[in-house]
Amino acid sequence: MTSPSTGLRRKTPLGASGRTRLSPLLRLLILTQLAFNIGFFAVLPFLSEHLGQAMGMAGWLVGLVLGLRTFSQQGLFVVGGALADRYGIRPVVLAGCVLRIAGFAWLGYAEETWSVIGAVLLIGFAAALFSPAVESEVARQAVAWESAGGGSRTRVLALFTVAGQAGAFVGPLLGALLLSVDFRTVCLAGAGIFVLVLAGHAWLLPQRIPGREPVRVRGGMGPLLRNRGFLALCCAYGAYLLAYNQLYLALPDEVQRAAGSQAPLAWLFALSSLLVVTAQLPVTRWVGDRLTLRRSMATGLLLIAAGFTVVALARPANWTDTAGLIPAAGFVVLLTFGQMLVAPVARAWVPDLAEEGRLGLYTGALSSVSGLIVLVGSAVTGMLLDSGLPAAVPWLVLAALPAAAVGLLPRR
Repeated sequence: MTSPSTGLRRKTPLGASGRTRLSPLLRLLILTQLAFNIGFFAVLPFLSEHLGQAMGMAGWLVGLVLGLRTFSQQGLFVVGGALADRYGIRPVVLAGCVLRIAGFAWLGYAEETWSVIGAVLLIGFAAALFSPAVESEVARQAVAWESAGGGSRTRVLALFTVAGQAGAFVGPLLGALLLSVDFRTVCLAGAGIFVLVLAGHAWLLPQRIPGREPVRVRGGMGPLLRNRGFLALCCAYGAYLLAYNQLYLALPDEVQRAAGSQAPLAWLFALSSLLVVTAQLPVTRWVGDRLTLRRSMATGLLLIAAGFTVVALARPANWTDTAGLIPAAGFVVLLTFGQMLVAPVARAWVPDLAEEGRLGLYTGALSSVSGLIVLVGSAVTGMLLDSGLPAAVPWLVLAALPAAAVGLLPRR
């Protein structure tokens, strides 16, 4: 799928998006992202503590388990995207919901390392089915909306991001409330949310979407692997995703050190989500009038690097209590603003680089390459955090990665 535009600037007036209503399908898909994230984030923020404290796993093993979860999700997006291209989004989304229900229920009862790994792999693979199907269709519908004069596609994708972050705001608060019972209750509540999602989508998701015809795989992965611009975008996005994954690995470690518990973690997640919910659309509108796709992503990556640097500079002081949480809060704020720039723009860029009829495959591949980066990077990060090196070193290493990724961004 191609588009003549490679930047965020559009000829459509800023007010046009407010005069053109989103289609019922787009509204359903945006609400889908909200529901997915409520169920997911009710569980995931508390997994690291459960593995390390309740199950006694070493830091490197916790990092590996979290990396496997991300890789089984992001790394296998290419499979879900290809299946969505071939069979349509409805069967893929429904199958993913069934697997997510089973994965959360399994995790709630897992007591051995192998069982935890099996559960997190199933949880990740479930998202590898439904997320690329939903994301690719949102991107396709956003391009059609833009072509019809509705406004910039990035605004639709920003709204999709806002819905996801609203779910990420509600989810941890629900999980923190249920954690007063136990982690199993949290997992079963997450499974229950996806039961409701499954029922709703079995009823509302169309059997056939106009304009989306199933396509047979042709040419294999060769054209994708030869697409240097797309692969460069994948690597830069992977650096962002590895940085974002530190919300679940490096940040809990820092909060535990500063506060003596992980109680403030839910509030930091809430802060991140609240920022996205309130600021994503204004930020996207402001950036859309001033920056190209490349400059927007570069700015976002540098903001993320600055967030890690804030914690690295503060660590030698070894602050605790409220003062010790200020650098962590600064990290969350800078990471979140970086995310606002990087995430919707990366998705908006993919249709300009994808082959016709293969948007699902390319959307999935974007996450698959980044998932591989996270798998390796999370295990290395876990080792760094446990290595006994000066406290600032892991954070400085993490700061260098998104900064270096700026040089990988496609020039066009």
